[in-house]
Amino acid sequence: MHLLPAPIFRMTADLQARRRLGLTATLVREDGRESDVFSLIGPKRYDAPWKDIEAQGWIAPADCVEVRVSLPESMRMAYAVAEPDERYRFAACAPAKDAVVETLVERHRGEPTLVIGQYLVQLEQLADRLDAPLITGETTVTRRQELFRQFREGEIDLLVVSKVANFSIDLPEASVAIQVSGTFGSRQEEAQRLGRVLRPKGDGRTAHFYTTVARDTVDAEFAAHRQRFLAEQGYAYRIVDADDLETLDRA
Repeated sequence: MHLLPAPIFRMTADLQARRRLGLTATLVREDGRESDVFSLIGPKRYDAPWKDIEAQGWIAPADCVEVRVSLPESMRMAYAVAEPDERYRFAACAPAKDAVVETLVERHRGEPTLVIGQYLVQLEQLADRLDAPLITGETTVTRRQELFRQFREGEIDLLVVSKVANFSIDLPEASVAIQVSGTFGSRQEEAQRLGRVLRPKGDGRTAHFYTTVARDTVDAEFAAHRQRFLAEQGYAYRIVDADDLETLDRA
């Protein structure tokens, strides 16, 4: 339903129907057109905070952690003089994030884990480093479905995925998500990615959502904005330094 205000979807509101029902977990848009939904489909009838749904057992509890890395001195000048539209890519793809991801994957070895990002070069490098399958928009449907099947059935426990994993994938076993980059300051994307690991677990264990952020850059500014919707839902991010990961206590 949150997609309805987009021009390509607005036309569906013109279809004749006796009743309309819209469902969404993330009624938030960066263009500020959330209110358009109500004129296109009707008033909001029910709203349940995520934490209330968690308390009822419908979604898993989640531990959200922001891991901060620093740009090396050799990269700070390059970042400072980069064009504004390139600064986020520069910061989001900071090489220091690769070691953080590797540490987190090892920390959760054996748990179904998704490494999620925006930039394909970054994801390809991580897939090679982690020796993990990579799914992007260019992955064939057959290959994609096979990898998802292997993940669901426990044949593999690690996937590197691009933004194709933001919507409409069913991986209920996923319990760890590691975000390395995203679509700028999208609150909706942040919530959708956390949602990938919120299916309740049979053993009641907590889901883990990590986001890696380059401090003192636009990456950190976008991260703060991305987290706003989840903060409004009652989630809190623990902030840790990359150097302290080895001593990070699990929630």
